[in-house]
Amino acid sequence: MFTFIFLFLLLNIPLLVARFIHPSCFWRLKQNEDMNEDLEKGCLFLLSAVQLSVEKDYFNHFLNIKMPTKIYPYAMALAFSLNEVNRKSDLLPNISLVFDFQEDGCMSLPELESFIYLSQDNGAFPLNYICGEENSWTVVLTGPRWKTSVNFRKVVILHGLQKVLQLTYGPFHPILSDHEQFSCLYQMALKDTSLVMAMVSFIIYFHWNWVGLAISDNDQGIQFLSHLRTEMEKNAVCFSFVNMIPVDIPLYMSKAGVYYNQVLTSSTNVIIIYGDSDTTLALSFRTWESLGIQRLWVTTSQWDVTTSKRDFNLDSFPSTFVFTHKHAEITGIKNFVQSLNPLKYSHTYLARLEWMAFSCDVSASNCKNLKNCSYNASLEWLMEQTFEMAFSDGSYDIYNAVYAVAHAFHEMIFQRIDNSPKDNNIRSKSPCLELHSFLKKTNFINPVGDRVYMNEKEKLQAEYDIFQVWNFPHILELKVKIGKFSPYFPKSQQLVVSEDIIEWATGGKQMPPSICSPDCGPGLRKFWKEGMAACCFDCVPCLENEISNETNVDHCLKCEEDQYANTEHNHCIHRAVVFLSYEEPLGMTLALMALCFSVFTAVALGIFVKHHNTPIVKANNRSLSYILLSSLIFSFLCSFLFIGHPNSVTCLLQQITFGLVFTVAVSTVLAKTVTVVLAFNVIVPERRMRHCLVSGLPNYIILTCILIQIILCAIWLGISPPFIERDAFSEHGKIIIFCNKGSIISFYSVLGYQASLALGTFIMAYLARNLPDTFNEAKFLTFSMLLFCSVWVTFLPVYYSTKGKFMVAVEVFSILASSAGLLGCIFIPKCYIILLRPERNSLQKLRWKGSS
Repeated sequence: MFTFIFLFLLLNIPLLVARFIHPSCFWRLKQNEDMNEDLEKGCLFLLSAVQLSVEKDYFNHFLNIKMPTKIYPYAMALAFSLNEVNRKSDLLPNISLVFDFQEDGCMSLPELESFIYLSQDNGAFPLNYICGEENSWTVVLTGPRWKTSVNFRKVVILHGLQKVLQLTYGPFHPILSDHEQFSCLYQMALKDTSLVMAMVSFIIYFHWNWVGLAISDNDQGIQFLSHLRTEMEKNAVCFSFVNMIPVDIPLYMSKAGVYYNQVLTSSTNVIIIYGDSDTTLALSFRTWESLGIQRLWVTTSQWDVTTSKRDFNLDSFPSTFVFTHKHAEITGIKNFVQSLNPLKYSHTYLARLEWMAFSCDVSASNCKNLKNCSYNASLEWLMEQTFEMAFSDGSYDIYNAVYAVAHAFHEMIFQRIDNSPKDNNIRSKSPCLELHSFLKKTNFINPVGDRVYMNEKEKLQAEYDIFQVWNFPHILELKVKIGKFSPYFPKSQQLVVSEDIIEWATGGKQMPPSICSPDCGPGLRKFWKEGMAACCFDCVPCLENEISNETNVDHCLKCEEDQYANTEHNHCIHRAVVFLSYEEPLGMTLALMALCFSVFTAVALGIFVKHHNTPIVKANNRSLSYILLSSLIFSFLCSFLFIGHPNSVTCLLQQITFGLVFTVAVSTVLAKTVTVVLAFNVIVPERRMRHCLVSGLPNYIILTCILIQIILCAIWLGISPPFIERDAFSEHGKIIIFCNKGSIISFYSVLGYQASLALGTFIMAYLARNLPDTFNEAKFLTFSMLLFCSVWVTFLPVYYSTKGKFMVAVEVFSILASSAGLLGCIFIPKCYIILLRPERNSLQKLRWKGSS
């Protein structure tokens, strides 16, 4: 309790200071002083039907009644409604609806009890308040708080008045819908069945997804929270916090600091306020505003949004968005308000409004007397902004309640006339149950064009007007309609917001953001950590070759195989297809080299064929030379299988042709080496090698070597043959098309077998290098095989250190270099002698050289 008293005094310090500075008059202080008192005691209006004509002075008398500030709009709405109904000749002719005048304009619950006791002591009720023989009130309007209606019911039950017809104005409340407990009660307000949809749609419109919620900890608040949570989850909106304010004051005071810190430390800029405005929730709201918490408040029309006592600051953005039930504008109220001259009547409510709107001077001696005012100043702006046409939702409910009662009386009276033409007196046995039976079937179109149903089951869903409220100094507020919501339209058209009106009211269309995490732009994706809300996330870049070209995506999209992601990861770019092509310089150069070497080899073969009878050709085994030259031609030509766009056929032929052709070439060199060795051993005495030389042993060597290679290649093709492959990862932004070797073991077996043949041939040629020169070409064979082996030994590390088309280029270059080495070392010297030194190509020269 001490904490509560301390907080109360703390909140009233600004008011005490203001009173000290302006001791003559402080309207804000006075207005706030009677605010809670007015609403706590509520207001009851007792309606009756009388057979008389209401004079205009009746309303003049009403306007001079001294009543609390907060009650005056409801009483004025009732007076206007009665005045309008009573002037209609087609509705209740010769009968007028009136309400009882109390000293303060309406009857409170204590006054009602006193009135009942007084009436019971006198033994009779006043005229027009007796409902037939049941001694019950005719019609009672209760509100604006639901507790007022409940307490009224308790009072009348306590005094035995069971069947009192009760119409409530103010917000709809589920408790009052209990027909067993409130059998004769009608709520004029519509249910807020679509309020949650309207609020969430409004939040989504401004791209907010991080909101706070403050509700009363009661059944109504919990039900609203359940519906709101479901709708928010559908639309990816999250709660920053949920403050469930206890109704019990001691419990609330023990946790008030916790609720305040939640609002203060939250990163949200938008807070929804929902609940009864006469509970501890209202105290929390006023506390948060008075302590300087600047937020965008989203609430309903039942809240008095003008609660801040702070000075207005144009640089701050605090504003309130109010959802009110949509109804047509009642144009007659404008003229009604404009006809009320504040100086003519003593009511301070109009006087305050005039002083605040037109800066009238206030007399120090008497704050109620205004001077130096512009008497001809129009009250239209005052009526539009401060009164909000004086017709809030509660006032509109009173307007409809008066017409509902009038229509029910009208039907009841005319039915009596039809049934008994001689008895048309309204008081002639008219029990409340009879009026109740007519009232629950009443539905009509009111003068502004809205359909009104008294049966709760037939009532339509509420539509909403959305207002933006800016609080100015002296409790003035600028209230502007910025949009509307209707559940009867398609989902995409339910909410309509006027950005032009928002820009006029606030100076800009941009609302403050209220999001938990900043948007993840293109190239990023959302990443949730454990325990984070659905609206809270981190932004992480997309993985390689993945993109996101939208905002706040959950998953990045993987580019297709023939595409790759750009550096920003927001667009897929088609990859450049890479292979060793004829169009590029490298491929063109290798193809030209292969063609030239093939031509040179063919020329060498032609020279040997043309001069096949010359000693130098015969001395080097013509048939083996022809086979070697032919294999070299094919080895040069097989390079073309590696150049150009790979396909399934070329992939199969590349390695197989390379393996077989080079096996033929190396085995032929081996056969030539064996022939040289055998030829020199034949001429040695007591050697019997002639049979081996003349029996075609070199040919068998070639066939045997080729057969082994064929077997290895067949196994390769049977197990895992080469195939075309697309490599999209080795080089960024490129697709390398190449021939996969298939079985790596088979590939190395073929390559290893060729290496073994080459090594064996090199060793044998090296051992025969010192034989006599006359018929010995072992030196040329040794040097050619040394060059051949050097090329392929260098090939392996270079081949596997390159990528893409350069790997193919290394292999082609190795084929060309090794083949060119055999051609240059073995056949170029002989062609040189045949073509340029023919004198050395003679038997005599060879014999002379051998004898020397």
